Amino acid sequence: MTEPVTHTLSVPGATLTYDVREDRDSHERPLMLIGSPMGASGFATLAGHFTDRTLITYDPRGSERSEKDDPASVSGPTDHADDVHRVIEAVGGGPVDMFASSGGANNALALVAKYPNDVHTLVAHEPPLASVLPDAEQATAAVLAVHGTYEQRGFGAGMAHFIAVTGQRGPLTAEFVAQPGPDPQMFGMPTEDDGKRTDPLLGQSMVAMTTYQPDWDALRAAPTRIVLGAGQISEGQMANRGAHAVAERLGTEPVVFPGGHGGFNRSEWEPSDPDAFAATLREILSA
Repeated sequence: MTEPVTHTLSVPGATLTYDVREDRDSHERPLMLIGSPMGASGFATLAGHFTDRTLITYDPRGSERSEKDDPASVSGPTDHADDVHRVIEAVGGGPVDMFASSGGANNALALVAKYPNDVHTLVAHEPPLASVLPDAEQATAAVLAVHGTYEQRGFGAGMAHFIAVTGQRGPLTAEFVAQPGPDPQMFGMPTEDDGKRTDPLLGQSMVAMTTYQPDWDALRAAPTRIVLGAGQISEGQMANRGAHAVAERLGTEPVVFPGGHGGFNRSEWEPSDPDAFAATLREILSA
């Protein structure tokens, strides 16, 4: 596979780092792989399955190599959409094809709504949009509870609470939301509070990301082909339910991908088949 060439891009409030694996012989559109807060390093396995395309990956502002001027500031999907648009412009402009995972899927929906000519085909895998669920009120309350745990007790406690909420299957109830987060040791998380409150997930983006309200009219009017993806083994979890809810709003059905929320990577936490995941993605992009 072509070695990535790393670039930086100054944008309002941040310096973005992105990578381009260029294939000058390819007749396919460039493929951009994005997550949030997960950066480029999380797509190394998936990128290895698309050596016949130019590939673009990047680190969202505040994550990995992309530094924010104010590390404690909030970044929502519209902020990230502007950043992704600038990266696409920097590599020659769209349209590109895009695979967007988790919070990256939320950001990609914001991108298509605001910059409809940037993306030809968007595969949005498991967008964790509490705002679009039938139980949106309780789902949002659960997100706020996780953020509150992080603010009060730090990273380990916040991440343990996050795992409990995102792993819960089915509609969230008031009784579940009222429960305190689990012991961080249950998940191998630190019990001590290091005092930092700049985590790119728990601090900077989680609330803004999950409460984002997509512009449905703009998405329906866009020339972009939007395909929602839902994991085979993550059925009932918040992000999986988000895929079904968004697809319903857009009048489509989600495509079931092998594995769970992170099925494109090998994982010790859940069964995964990255080869089969990549094959499903290639089939969608080739349709």
